[in-house]
Amino acid sequence: MMDAVFYDGVSARRRDVTLTVTASSLDIHEGGEWIASWPVADVRRKDAPDGVVRVTREGGPDLARLDVTDPTDQAAIRLHCHRLDAPEHKERTGRIVFWSAATAVSIILCVLFLIPLLAQTLTPLVPVEYERRIGKAVDNQVRAIFRGKVCDAPEGTAALRVLTDRLSKAEGIEASLDVAVLESRIPNAIALPGGRIYIFQALLDQAESADELAGVLAHEIGHVVNRDGLRKLIQSSGTSYLFGLLFGDVTGGGAIVLASRYLVDSAYSRDAEAAADDFAGRTMVALARPAYPMALLLKRIEKDEDDEGGEGERNKRAIPAFLSTHPITDQRLKALEKQVPSQPGEPLLSQGQWRALKEICKTS
Repeated sequence: MMDAVFYDGVSARRRDVTLTVTASSLDIHEGGEWIASWPVADVRRKDAPDGVVRVTREGGPDLARLDVTDPTDQAAIRLHCHRLDAPEHKERTGRIVFWSAATAVSIILCVLFLIPLLAQTLTPLVPVEYERRIGKAVDNQVRAIFRGKVCDAPEGTAALRVLTDRLSKAEGIEASLDVAVLESRIPNAIALPGGRIYIFQALLDQAESADELAGVLAHEIGHVVNRDGLRKLIQSSGTSYLFGLLFGDVTGGGAIVLASRYLVDSAYSRDAEAAADDFAGRTMVALARPAYPMALLLKRIEKDEDDEGGEGERNKRAIPAFLSTHPITDQRLKALEKQVPSQPGEPLLSQGQWRALKEICKTS
């Protein structure tokens, strides 16, 4: 009959063993052969089921243990192992605390410095087709976040397609664009990886001219062309995965969900916003239309948000408005106002097309 069950802490194999307990050591034998000896001064008791004395060795492998069921051996262990219930050695505790802190600091440094650098480096290397697949997965999450339906009145959809085509052809864009209006009471717009762009209904409602909306749409197209959404997603996915490791999600299963939410909630960098503004300005001027109407729309949204309760009210929103994710500055506004064509060109949409686009979310 075996006296105990032994786990060596290296493999997961259960080993039925016999024990010899002396005044100096606890000797472990398997099949009559010696396999280990633990000095009695290093033996420590751990929590165990009733009828079992579970012991480990101080300084040994963390997962190594003995489960002793034989009453005689249990009595011998209590007799000779005088430090059985002594607290864990301070040096070992210190090592655990040190390495735990070092791990946490390493993760934080990765989040702050390494991941942004990797995102910047990796983004140009991601194939466009793979970016589209990523964008589709993110799109599913974004649709779940907003819970709004895509507005699809036929005449409004046709007008939106005309506007999108004119903007994309002005800069010779080769990227495939899929632009839609999403029912939402939040005045916002978002560009996803792979070319999917959502204009939110509340922003469309705020726009007073095709030029105002075209400026915002051109700005979002700029984010698509510059692959800002993919870069942001790579950065946030890595961040989500690392924090998942820190808090126990070793598979990183929540990363895509958190990254999608991050893409919706967080602001682009100033450089990314400036580049998208510059793209929008060049596009509008190439179409012989001014860029400043976009600034008028942004100012109008800002004024309406202030009238609704200011910063405190905005912070209560579950989903941010355009100015929260695309922070506007005086420098941005002045840059937009300077981009004016030498001669005004034809309107981007006819009055009928603009009216149809404004009513894209209306159902008959």
